[in-house]
Amino acid sequence: MARLVVDPAFVVGALDRRLFGSFVEHMGRCVYTGIYEPGHPRADADGFREDVLELVRELGVTAIRYPGGNFVSNYDWEDGVGPKDQRPRRLDLAWRAIEPNQFGTDEFVAWSRKADVQPIWAVNLGTRGIREAVDLLQYCNLPAGTALSDRRVANGSPEPHDIRIWCLGNEMDGPWQIGHKTADEYARLAEETANAMRRVEPGLELVACGSSNAGMPTFGEWERIVLERTYDLVDHISLHAYYEPRDGDQASFLAAAEEMDRMISSVIATADHVKALKRSDKELTLSFDEWNVWYQQHFPGELGLGIREVGPLIEDSYTVDAAVVVGSLLITLLRHADRVKIACLAQLVNVIAPIRTEPGGRAWRQTIFHPFALTARYAGPTVLQTAITGGPEIDTAAFGKVPALWSTATYDENTGETAIFVVNRSETDKIDLEIPVTALKVAEHLALYDEDRSAVNTADHPDRVTPRTVDGTEIVDGVCTATLPPASWHLIRLS
Repeated sequence: MARLVVDPAFVVGALDRRLFGSFVEHMGRCVYTGIYEPGHPRADADGFREDVLELVRELGVTAIRYPGGNFVSNYDWEDGVGPKDQRPRRLDLAWRAIEPNQFGTDEFVAWSRKADVQPIWAVNLGTRGIREAVDLLQYCNLPAGTALSDRRVANGSPEPHDIRIWCLGNEMDGPWQIGHKTADEYARLAEETANAMRRVEPGLELVACGSSNAGMPTFGEWERIVLERTYDLVDHISLHAYYEPRDGDQASFLAAAEEMDRMISSVIATADHVKALKRSDKELTLSFDEWNVWYQQHFPGELGLGIREVGPLIEDSYTVDAAVVVGSLLITLLRHADRVKIACLAQLVNVIAPIRTEPGGRAWRQTIFHPFALTARYAGPTVLQTAITGGPEIDTAAFGKVPALWSTATYDENTGETAIFVVNRSETDKIDLEIPVTALKVAEHLALYDEDRSAVNTADHPDRVTPRTVDGTEIVDGVCTATLPPASWHLIRLS
């Protein structure tokens, strides 16, 4: 019998709701025939798919990072504003597709308001720089009365867009990035861009680019060099990571949260090292603004793509195991809620996404939609520490022996509700779990698992994999007992 202990007195930190963010890039069908499809039977007057908007609201997304991603590093924002019949068609060098520029800055802000999400904007520090970043900021945020803000007004947006969070480029240490830079080159450019943007609006939140992933040879040293120049100018440093099963190793895949957990801890340590060097009182926080399961072994790479019109790209179908992993990654982000303040599931629609669509047709929820939506819906404002004793361990090739159970919990002082999120990462063993509680009842126990762990949702069978209500979870003599099947994600709400 495993035992999970949680107590409202032991707090990790306040939950920033922007942890439930996502990502929209001009890549594949994320924008065109994803969120935007004029002529679709469910398109509104602006060309936005209302069926997708409904699913986005159900998903519980709070913030969206836009317009990239690799796309942003060769994007001229001016191409995507003004009369649509005058916008140029351009070759996007990141994904080698012809970008029609029918959806740009003003359209995305309008879409964000309908979706009730906060926009997070990335600026092009690949092929462009300080001037273009400041021009875009003025276009978006200044009231009428300057050349750039008057241009926005003339384009149909009389009120400022008031975008508060800005990313200073994207994955600038990646050799695949257009305008790839060394750490010193990027640090200097980010420093001067941040300085200039704060001349326009001192109160912005700025995100410096961290290393593209923990496997990069630059990881760690990149963060140190960048933060030594930008620490006093930025609020967050970014992290990106994608996870997939390698060589059929499902045990390590189910334990992928170990890798995310170690990455977060490493970046925190580097940021705190720079804080100490600077004798600073400021605590830098993290923006994990790209994360998901992505079967990268199936992707031919950017140079393997032919020049073409916008079309399908990395539209992965997600299994039950993938959904369990996504649930465990969300648990990891919550476990670091004291330092991770923004996170973006990449991407939102079609491209490695929780939502899929057909051009002109249906939209549906992938398996990974469900743990995200339920965590966003029921996570309370305060994240609590959890301690597990007596639980089994599993052997993994990637991480060695790790606990089979991975958990976190939240607490809402106003309602008295505790939400416990827990994953059984064992492929073979069900685990009986007991939780000492002061709660009066189990409000709900939902689980995601399936006897066929390779099952996916499709347009024809959109509800093949959905959360199940678990019977038999009850409180007796101050102890809640539950049984967790192998490879399963769980939400237990106590009130």
